[in-house]
Amino acid sequence: MKNSKIEANSDILAELVVKGMQEKKAADIVVMDLKSLKNAVSDYFIIASATSDTQLDAIATAVEEEVFKATQQNPWQSEGRMNKEWVLLDYVDVVVHVFLRDKREFYALEELWGDAQIKHVESVN
Repeated sequence: MKNSKIEANSDILAELVVKGMQEKKAADIVVMDLKSLKNAVSDYFIIASATSDTQLDAIATAVEEEVFKATQQNPWQSEGRMNKEWVLLDYVDVVVHVFLRDKREFYALEELWGDAQIKHVESVN
C-alpha cells in the first residue's frame, strides 16, 4: 500500500509550479529544461516576472501551495522573501525563480543556460 505522499517527478513538479504561477498572473513564464545538459544543477529552472513586490510574494506562495497540495512537498530551500526583488524556491530537481521585472533583466538567467531547451508559457488572463 502506498503512503499518501506522492513523489512527484520533475516533469510533474514543473507543471505544478507553472500552474501556481499562472494562478497569480505571473508574466513571462519560462521553463528551462536542463535535463540534457551535462553539469546542470537541476532538471528545470522555471522563471517568471512580477510587477510588484506584493505580486512577487503572491506568486511564490501560490507555487508553494500548489506543489504542497499535490505532493505534500515543501521547498528544500527558500530565499529572497525579505528583499522582495527575487524569490528562489528550490525543490532540488526544479528550481523556481520569481523576479521583479527589472531584476530579471539584470540577472538574465536565461542567458546563462543558452543550451537549455526553453519553453515560453502563454499567459493566462
